[in-house]
Amino acid sequence: MARPEEKAQAMLNKWVRMRDESDPTSSLSRSLAHHRSKRPHLASQCEHRADAERYRNQIIREISDKVAKIQNEGLGEHAIRDLNDGINKLMREKYHWNRRIRELGGKDYNREERRAMALAEQEDGGTDVQGLSLKGSGGYRYFGAAKNLPGVRELFARHAAKLTKRKRGDVYKYITPDYYGLRDEEDGVLLELESDVAKEGQKKLKECRESHDAAEVIEVKQQGQDNASSNRNELYATDESDGDSDDSALGDGIDSHIAVPSQEVVQQVLLQKKKEALLSRFS
Repeated sequence: MARPEEKAQAMLNKWVRMRDESDPTSSLSRSLAHHRSKRPHLASQCEHRADAERYRNQIIREISDKVAKIQNEGLGEHAIRDLNDGINKLMREKYHWNRRIRELGGKDYNREERRAMALAEQEDGGTDVQGLSLKGSGGYRYFGAAKNLPGVRELFARHAAKLTKRKRGDVYKYITPDYYGLRDEEDGVLLELESDVAKEGQKKLKECRESHDAAEVIEVKQQGQDNASSNRNELYATDESDGDSDDSALGDGIDSHIAVPSQEVVQQVLLQKKKEALLSRFS
């Protein structure tokens, strides 16, 4: 007797469910539509903050499931790599949804996650949160058994070697006397170069001194000639004045038989002699 009643009850439940699903105003149809709505491929297509929060939670659940699966090292290399790639893809998608939630006026989940990760790194000595992942090149992360894949250990070993800090004692350990220049003259190369440069400098200095001395001699000669010519002109002027006075006194007009050169002629003669002296000195 119970079996027919159970069948009838089951059929009644199916009919009621079908009726509620067909009615768009019922709570059941709204909840089903809410859960069946597919997550947009682009976060920018979502216009409601509540939907963005729900999609973010979906991504977090998917990440948690895949992280739990990737802990099994018996899955094989290819399966582990596929799971690790899927987790990284979901992490990038979660970042975009966090940014979209911030644009819609919600929390800044990206900043909170960075802050939590920084605190975890300080507490755990540089490891990632809960030891689930390690940062690779370009922001790619390795989770669970993916950290033990061929080539990944060597990658993180080199990365850890780069991050190790050198102490002051290690720095002084590799400093040699060459750092302070104490053995630069042992091979003799530096001394030879310095002697060549010193000889060249002395030669240039000697040439400068000779040219300077020659210029001074020429200047002194020119001043002496100018003084002599000025004295001669004064003497000629005094002689002419005396002769004029005597002629006026005697009344006899006596012409001078000496041809006195003018000042321009004297200067031209001196200039020509200076040119000849310079040419004969440097030729």
